[in-house]
Amino acid sequence: MSTQRAAFTPIAVRTAVRIAAPSCACRPARTAATTADITEVLAWNDLGHLLFAGHCDRTAPRRPPDRPNLIRMLFLDPHTRELYRRWDEEASRAVASLRVAAGHFSDDAALTALIGELIVKSPEFAACWAKHPVQVCGSGTKHLHHPVVGDLELDYQALHLPEDDGHRLLTYTAAPGSGHEAALRLLQASAQPSTPDRTAGLIVGSMTAALGG
Repeated sequence: MSTQRAAFTPIAVRTAVRIAAPSCACRPARTAATTADITEVLAWNDLGHLLFAGHCDRTAPRRPPDRPNLIRMLFLDPHTRELYRRWDEEASRAVASLRVAAGHFSDDAALTALIGELIVKSPEFAACWAKHPVQVCGSGTKHLHHPVVGDLELDYQALHLPEDDGHRLLTYTAAPGSGHEAALRLLQASAQPSTPDRTAGLIVGSMTAALGG
C-alpha cells in the first residue's frame, strides 16, 4: 500500500470560519488569522488588513487569483519586508515552516512552484532554503515596525481548527495596558473602520495544509 500523501487542494472557507477573525473583538488589541495552508490569506478583518498589508486591496482574499501570499510577500514585497524589525529571524522561521510543508506535500504542484519562484527571485530565500531548516513555529513574538504606529511587539499563536482540514486561527496579541496595545487601538481608529473592535483578524490559507506559525 502506498503511503504517499495527496497534495492539498485549495478549498472554500466556511462562513463560520470566515467570520471568526472579525468576531475576536471580545478581547482588545488582538489580531487573528485563520489559515488553510501556510501562506495565503483567505480573509481578514479591518485591523488584520491594516496591520499586515494595508497597501494591498482590502477585498483581495475574496478572489483566489489575487489572494496575498504571506511568504511571497515576506521575501519579495518591500512593504512587508520593512514591517519586520527582525526580518532575518522571521525569514528563517518562514523557510523552516515551508520545509515542513514541502516534506508532507512533496507532490503539491503549487507549493513546488512557489518554492521555485522564490529561489529564482530571492537570493536570500535560496540561501536559507539551501540550509535545510525544518521547524514548526506555532507561537512566539513578532517584532514589527508599522509605518503608521511605529514599533509593535505582539505575541502570536497558531490554533488549529479541527473541522477545516488544515485551517488555522492565528492570533497576535499585545500585552494589556502596554504601549503596543495602545498602538493597535490607534491603528484601528486611524482607518475609521465599520466595526468598533480592536481586534485584527485574517483567515489564511494556500496550497498546503498549514504547519507553521
